[in-house]
Amino acid sequence: MRMKLLIVITLLFSFMAWTPEVAQAAVRHHRRRYRHSYVVRRRSKKKQAAIIGGSALVGAGVGAVAGGKKGAAVGAAVGGAGGTVYDVKTRKKKVYK
Repeated sequence: MRMKLLIVITLLFSFMAWTPEVAQAAVRHHRRRYRHSYVVRRRSKKKQAAIIGGSALVGAGVGAVAGGKKGAAVGAAVGGAGGTVYDVKTRKKKVYK
């Protein structure tokens, strides 16, 4: 009986000694090098005109409600300028592969 207990304890300690090595062998960390490439997508002239014209139209509508004909003219100018700024900032879009 005492011999069986000694064998069981010895086997238990031997498994405990093996476990970290096996666990370390199973989990390996590899460095991966990713090469990111990107494509610059440009906006078409038609879409640029739609953005600028649409924001000028919205600006004219807001200006007309706020100040009549003169307000519509000012609103159209401000809306067109805002649309142009937005278009210039967002026209080249980098898309990563």
